[in-house]
Amino acid sequence: MNEQTILVALLVIVVLDFALERILQLLNNKSAKKPIPAELEGIYDKEKYERSQAYNQATSKFGMLTSTFSFVVMVLALSLGWFGLLDEWVRGWSPVAPVTTLLFFGVLFVISDIIGIPFSWYSTFVIEERFGFNKMTPKTFWMDKLKSYVLTILIGGLLLGVLIYLVMSMGSDFWIYFWVVITLFILFLNVFYTTLFLPLFNKLTPLEDGELKEAITTYSQKVDFPLKNIFVMDGSKRSSKGNAFFSGLGRNKKVVLFDTLIEKHTVEELTAVFAHEVGHYKKKHIVLSTIVSIATVGLMLFLLSKMIYNSEVSWAMGGQVTSLHLNILAFGILYSPVSRVLGLLSNLLSRKNEYEADAYAVETYAGQPLIDGLKKMSSDHLSNLTPHPAYVFVHYSHPPLLARVRAMKAKMTK
Repeated sequence: MNEQTILVALLVIVVLDFALERILQLLNNKSAKKPIPAELEGIYDKEKYERSQAYNQATSKFGMLTSTFSFVVMVLALSLGWFGLLDEWVRGWSPVAPVTTLLFFGVLFVISDIIGIPFSWYSTFVIEERFGFNKMTPKTFWMDKLKSYVLTILIGGLLLGVLIYLVMSMGSDFWIYFWVVITLFILFLNVFYTTLFLPLFNKLTPLEDGELKEAITTYSQKVDFPLKNIFVMDGSKRSSKGNAFFSGLGRNKKVVLFDTLIEKHTVEELTAVFAHEVGHYKKKHIVLSTIVSIATVGLMLFLLSKMIYNSEVSWAMGGQVTSLHLNILAFGILYSPVSRVLGLLSNLLSRKNEYEADAYAVETYAGQPLIDGLKKMSSDHLSNLTPHPAYVFVHYSHPPLLARVRAMKAKMTK
């Protein structure tokens, strides 16, 4: 396959991906205007329903703007050989291959982030602010940026450096060794995310004694859940939206509740949410998801090994010589159809897991408090209650509220 054919393939993939996303978004926007299903009546009054419509419309239009901008920039970059020009410029600063690759991705990251800052700022301080969600201050915004830069340089730079070393020293078998490295990193992240990384951005405090802790402790004893680490996170530092999640493996597993969730829900609802998170643990969803992630990375690295030394790929990206970084960048685009399919399968698995965790909460605690809690959360988030099935199939990692409510009610009537 010559460089012209590869360039056409890259452009076709970018165009088709953009077209698919726009079609899905249009279908979802139309579906959002449907009447609220009978099972979900009462979540919104007329005024709040109009606010939810306005919020979803605003986020959709802004998403259309940002994605169109990114699409145009990518098409121009590929068509006009901008990546090749950047490669040539970087080589003028550093002709040594490993440093050139690190510098190339570093410059690309900085350019991309600088371009993205106005969009991120507008989303946070205009759209989210307008609808009462934003709690972030400009200081927090910039501190988050600074911390993200440091983590990207330290962790991203280290992993990229290891990849470059293995590609240059191990030949086409590099993917096996790097897969081992990434597997260890994924396991490390799963075990220590809430201990080492999350506290850099949010404060975690043990759930204080009181009615909620007593209810959760009683439930944990009932289902034989080793309750050691349940924390409250200061989610209100950035947003009024509430959430909860389960993280970690082995002794480092933690359940985290946002303070905004605790503020807006009853003890019964919060205990039901906790029971849902315990369901993920009991059904071994975290372990399964980790295995799937590791397998997916292995497939990606194997496919990368088949084209990382291909000179035509570098030439298609506008390069004058074979470049490791240009090939990696091109691979990211060429791999996107595979990534899309794997993403669909991952979302299917995730939605299945959510149904199972809901069912576990219904069986071991109660269904109605969880239903009430999810309804309240959807109302607080101004969620779209009638998403289009195609959009759900492609993008949703959790089932829509209506599907979850129907599944739990069916379970409750058995």
